[in-house]
Amino acid sequence: MSHTGKPNSREHRDGFRPGRSVHDAIGMIYTAINKKAKYVLDADIAKCFDKINHDYLLSKVDCPYNIKRIIKQWLECGVMDNGIFEETDAGTPQGGVISPLLANIALHGMINDIENHFPRKKRREDGSLNEGYKPRIIRYADDFVVLHEDYDIILQCKKLIAQWLEQVGLELKPEKTSIRHTLKSIKHDGKTINPGFDFLGFNIRSYPVGKHHSGKTGGRNSTIIGFKTIIKPSKKKILAHHEAIKEAIKANKKAPQAALIVRLNPIIRGWCNYYRTVASKERFSSEDAVVWNMLRAWTVSRKKRKTPLIDALRKYFSHGKHGIWTFQTKGAVLYYHAETEIKRHQLVKSESSPYDGNWTYGRKRRGTHTGTPTRVAKLLKKQKGICPQCKQHFTPEDLIEVDHIIPKSKGGLDTYNNLQALHRHCHDAKSRNDYLYDWHL
Repeated sequence: MSHTGKPNSREHRDGFRPGRSVHDAIGMIYTAINKKAKYVLDADIAKCFDKINHDYLLSKVDCPYNIKRIIKQWLECGVMDNGIFEETDAGTPQGGVISPLLANIALHGMINDIENHFPRKKRREDGSLNEGYKPRIIRYADDFVVLHEDYDIILQCKKLIAQWLEQVGLELKPEKTSIRHTLKSIKHDGKTINPGFDFLGFNIRSYPVGKHHSGKTGGRNSTIIGFKTIIKPSKKKILAHHEAIKEAIKANKKAPQAALIVRLNPIIRGWCNYYRTVASKERFSSEDAVVWNMLRAWTVSRKKRKTPLIDALRKYFSHGKHGIWTFQTKGAVLYYHAETEIKRHQLVKSESSPYDGNWTYGRKRRGTHTGTPTRVAKLLKKQKGICPQCKQHFTPEDLIEVDHIIPKSKGGLDTYNNLQALHRHCHDAKSRNDYLYDWHL
């Protein structure tokens, strides 16, 4: 199914597709707005996985009849929720491994159909030629944005998309669909809307700057554009990250310090890896200050009443690679956000697919080119580019570590049969289960 569902998918959509990622969608948005400020239709489809029309979906699936029959049975088999059986007359099975692929197939064609309503080029009022007149639509699963410099075009796109979705049995979610501008505040539906927008956990906005910090149009007649586009973590995701750390510390209130470190490291590393491709350096430093205050409170909650605070702090914080206030034990060191190196994402080619036979390009993006250590390259090939821990594909920006399936401390051998390549944060999570399982019981 994955093979039959991908080769014909040439649109700018990256959700739940092998070799594609959130960072590809964010990179395409940056490319579309970093030289010219634009209006944005930030849209979300209401209950996408619940309402897709079965007949329409099956008509779009290009596969042998016997497979299509199995898909139809899956769609119509119903679901069991808390012991109550419910029939499924529409939609795809929530949480099913095939649901994202089926949703992508159902929505395939939307971008091309909408863009084809507009000419590629159009004369401006001053007589100059606008060669990029078509709206730019970038979709990730059931979330998408439409970008264009003309407000009226954005309104037309909203209407056309609503009409297109109707044939699929879907509709836009009004409370999560809005029109914004990348650079300036605008008035829409009687409200003043601040510049910028959030998409897939990122805040995307262009900021007015002086000529020494401004971007340029590029080309032979390059001119200063007067703004700079900055992408960073959204406030909502920052607060969610704080909550995740807070819950981990609360759950390990009486645990050994090493257990808390092993619990926190995958949370911090995973969050940092997600945002390491954008302007996150200052945010990473700020997050370390937040974590320090949380750990200080954790220390205070554990100290005896008569113990001076400074003595309690010195019990858990000592001089290390992060200075005199490094949260560490002899065998475990807390990972700090600021350790994460900012590394720009290599955009996937719009026409590229893991199934198009272009293995050289696929290997380079997946990180299995000449510069990859031999052992890691062999494990990636053996695992078909998938992390056994989280079942997700490795991407070029991922930090990959080699793990002993059976730890060497428990008699595991240093042979390929006992080795696997894991994301660094997945490796941390597995190590926690290997060494602290008894504690968490």
